[in-house]
Amino acid sequence: MIVKEALSMKEVLKDVFGFDNFKGNQEIIIKHLLSRKDTFVIMPTGGGKSLCYQLPAMMCEGTAIIVSPLIALMKNQVDNLRNYGTDHNLAHFMNSSLSKSEMKEVRQDLVEGYTKLLYVAPESLTKEDNVEFLRNINISFYAIDEAHCISEWGHDFRPEYRRIRPIIETIGQDVPVIALTATATPKVQQDIIKNLEIPQSTIFKSSFDRPNLYYEIRPKTENVAKDVIKYIKANLGKSGIVYCMSRKKVEEMAETLVVNGIKALPYHAGLESNTRKSNQDRFLMEDVDVIVATIAFGMGIDKPDIRYVIHYDMPKSLESYYQETGRCGRDDGEGNCIAFYSYDDILKLEKFMKDKPVAEQEIAKELLQETVAYAESAVCRHKLLLHYFGEEFPKENCGSCDNCLHPKAKFEGKDYIKLVIETVLAVKQQFKAKHIVNIIIGKNSTTMKSYKHNVLEEFGKGADEDERFWNAAVRQALISQLLVKDIENYGILKISKEGHKFLKKPYSIMLTHDRDYDNLEEEEDIMEGAHKTSTADKNLFAMLKDLRKEISRKENLPPFVIFQDPSLEDMAIQYPITSEELLQITGVGTGKAHKYGDPFLKLIQQYVEENDIIRPNDMVVKSVVNKSGLKVYIIHNIDRKLALEDIATAKNLTISELLTEIERIVASGTKLDIKYYIDEYVDEYHQDEIYEYFREADSDSVEEALVELGEDEFTEEEIRLMRIKFMSEVGN
Repeated sequence: MIVKEALSMKEVLKDVFGFDNFKGNQEIIIKHLLSRKDTFVIMPTGGGKSLCYQLPAMMCEGTAIIVSPLIALMKNQVDNLRNYGTDHNLAHFMNSSLSKSEMKEVRQDLVEGYTKLLYVAPESLTKEDNVEFLRNINISFYAIDEAHCISEWGHDFRPEYRRIRPIIETIGQDVPVIALTATATPKVQQDIIKNLEIPQSTIFKSSFDRPNLYYEIRPKTENVAKDVIKYIKANLGKSGIVYCMSRKKVEEMAETLVVNGIKALPYHAGLESNTRKSNQDRFLMEDVDVIVATIAFGMGIDKPDIRYVIHYDMPKSLESYYQETGRCGRDDGEGNCIAFYSYDDILKLEKFMKDKPVAEQEIAKELLQETVAYAESAVCRHKLLLHYFGEEFPKENCGSCDNCLHPKAKFEGKDYIKLVIETVLAVKQQFKAKHIVNIIIGKNSTTMKSYKHNVLEEFGKGADEDERFWNAAVRQALISQLLVKDIENYGILKISKEGHKFLKKPYSIMLTHDRDYDNLEEEEDIMEGAHKTSTADKNLFAMLKDLRKEISRKENLPPFVIFQDPSLEDMAIQYPITSEELLQITGVGTGKAHKYGDPFLKLIQQYVEENDIIRPNDMVVKSVVNKSGLKVYIIHNIDRKLALEDIATAKNLTISELLTEIERIVASGTKLDIKYYIDEYVDEYHQDEIYEYFREADSDSVEEALVELGEDEFTEEEIRLMRIKFMSEVGN
């Protein structure tokens, strides 16, 4: 792998990809790969994983082989890469969707050395003729995307991923491997490293913590529907998702909410496709507040202002729970995650597994037990979730979960933890938590007798406490890193170095009892502790949202075209009552203020007077870089209908940078007519479809538009151009 010295990483980042700076760990990851070292990247969605292999591929001699599981994903990435430059042959994909002539073209470009990235499905990689062909190609490195597919313990296991390493060996070139995933527990990480045979790889892991999310587990009683209704009615006007286990329950719950005066719709895979899309659109347009859904409701919905996610039924794994709750508060605003827990739900999920192979059942049961442990624990929920993903949470109290806001009394646990660790040692660190607990409480089963563990000194030594108590003790020993779960034989308890130190010299450890959801005496009002992340005036904010909705309906426009949530929130903090003050509000330019400002100012003034609000003496003035010269130049030359490429070249800008400047000008309220340019570069059909999309959309996000419209058919540049046209014509 020879690195081209002509351009630095920063230059490639700017010239090829249009970014000024790297994000998070990107720079160090790329440097590591360029130095020919195996690399393992764990980075949540949106963190910029793709750049970690795309940029080094541009800098290396030869072709990078990117293994990806989805044809649609491959095509999207290839199209995006081609948009960065003029070379069509810069990136290709090789999968079953290609015709013979297309495959011939791909191979020709590879032989001639034009192609820097080749995306391959794992099934295509294993075909004999492809293997033989790739043996004669100069390969720079292998990138294994969605690497969690290797593991049976991952949430999307694909057996063909297990064959990747043998194929790499067959191709026979000594080049580095980079594995990438958006979610991986320590067990899955180990599986990836083992199966790809990259034991010396450096792991780069970004944080999985979502500090703005509040987590709460509530007991699931006969009145659970009433509890859900009670919470939603206390949060009217806010967007939320209610997750249910079955399609039938989704339908029932949606009907129950509607009968009780809540605007709700169902969403599941069994609905007719037009109905499903219509329900989704109505949720995005804020015609309804709540979507009741199965886990089918996910990828297509990236609404940033979902304020609560309620789990009517517990999910089958903590990974699922993390992903589903992760749809809440993506704008870093308020996000409340409520789950109703009953062990009966866990038993139902176990029954669903009975027809599966035994090995699969065992894995599923282990994952379910992790969910039970999370639900019943009285330990900080942020700490529990991060521990599950192999990350430590540094705080003792997150201030953002039910267990931290309503802590249970602590007690000295030194002797209890000591007994747990001694029992693990007595059975030679070869058994799971359930067996350890059964020894301690003295449960004399056939299994116990067969191992002769009923004669151990530790047998029945903790019989004064029940199974629930000792399960909690084991769990807290794990979180304190005195015990660890064996990765090779998942679930088997091992003693850590710290655990051995503790045995030699025990020290004080404070424990808490697990929450007993069968005992409803301790039940508190739902969401008593849920925090709000905003300092905005809640009543005024709700009134401003209602006014925005009223105007959006009159104008037949999405609410975001009027003002976005951050603007309304800032108004509810600053209380602007003049046009000058309104211009200091986040996201409000002259055009917006002139077109939509008056009714909002009148409402705020009336509210201030009626409620004797003491306003800030001085509105915070936002500082902006003086770009007036550039702004005038762009406006003048667009009026002259000069090609955008020429304007960009004259000011030493990339097209992407120029579009960013144009977006800023339009956002501030200035009309710009770029129809002349759009008509030349964007198909008429595409124009109409994108324009209509933004007319009905809830968000102006380009990423969301790409997902909805189809990343294989539309480009980011097309969408940005049409968004400028739409905002200029409709918003100004």
